[in-house]
Amino acid sequence: MLYLKNDYAEGAYPPILEALARTNLESTDGYGEDPHSKHARALIRAQCACPEAAVHFLSGGTQTNLCLIAHALLPYQAAIAADTGHICTHETGAIEATGHKAIAMPGVDGKLTASLIEEAVLAHPNHHMVEPKLVYLSHPSELGTLYKKAELKAIREVCSRYHLLLYLDGARLASALAAEENDLFLPDLAQLCDAFYIGGTKCGALFGEALVIPNRRLAEGFLYTLKQRGARLAKGRMLGIQFEVLMQGDTYQKLGEKANQMAAILREGLREAGCPFLVESPTNQLFPILPDALIGQLQQRYDFIIQQRTDESHQAVRFITSWATREEDIREFLSELPA
Repeated sequence: MLYLKNDYAEGAYPPILEALARTNLESTDGYGEDPHSKHARALIRAQCACPEAAVHFLSGGTQTNLCLIAHALLPYQAAIAADTGHICTHETGAIEATGHKAIAMPGVDGKLTASLIEEAVLAHPNHHMVEPKLVYLSHPSELGTLYKKAELKAIREVCSRYHLLLYLDGARLASALAAEENDLFLPDLAQLCDAFYIGGTKCGALFGEALVIPNRRLAEGFLYTLKQRGARLAKGRMLGIQFEVLMQGDTYQKLGEKANQMAAILREGLREAGCPFLVESPTNQLFPILPDALIGQLQQRYDFIIQQRTDESHQAVRFITSWATREEDIREFLSELPA
């Protein structure tokens, strides 16, 4: 069965496994204080052109979001997100469980805008309500769409005006960096965001995310938050080694390019078959609208997600490709679509 359900179904990019095996019998310090983690941090700081940034390795995206937001906010403060944002939909109320409200705004193709953020702030004018303090973005969004640099600059401006922290979830950042229309790169994120993370789990790692905190005040005491919330791994080098591989040269972006290339073939084939799309996505997530009968037929041999119903006989589905998706499998899938 071809798996188009997510981009972490496979194990890991083979050079990562080779590096883990090669270093298996080394004895090192724990909790990310090993030479591999230190080297990976240096590589990330160099690629971000931000030598003073704090860099921390965590096991997964929900853990990263939870730790950063819980650390950043006072008990009465809240995070603003698009209604499709991961912290609003797929984290089992993790942010709310820390005592912080997630203010969901109706995103535009999965994205927040500067005006939506301002609207959220103005809707919470006094101490009878939570105080909006952090803006949460995903790049790509949960619908595979991208923020342009001009959009992020506008969001940064409104965040500065209202004294909001700006945090970007980069679970699929490799796909965003590799997209043809992308104009936001790691140094831009380091300049415009108070914190962001470079996703590994969905971009070739066995597991792991690299959280980058350019805001030095926000970075203060973060190790305490990590330890308190069980996010410091004794065998921290398992994360450092993986990012040591991913951040060498253009490896990370190349993995994103592969996922995007497979999505492009799939996208073109779906268009040729006359399939409309719920939203236009230039990354590795696609949302075609298919007839119910065809969905049932495809589910016999392919695994994918039903996104939402669009009318009585059609639904939007999500197909997602990864660094390991094979072109021959995509071609075989397309051959089953009606001409």
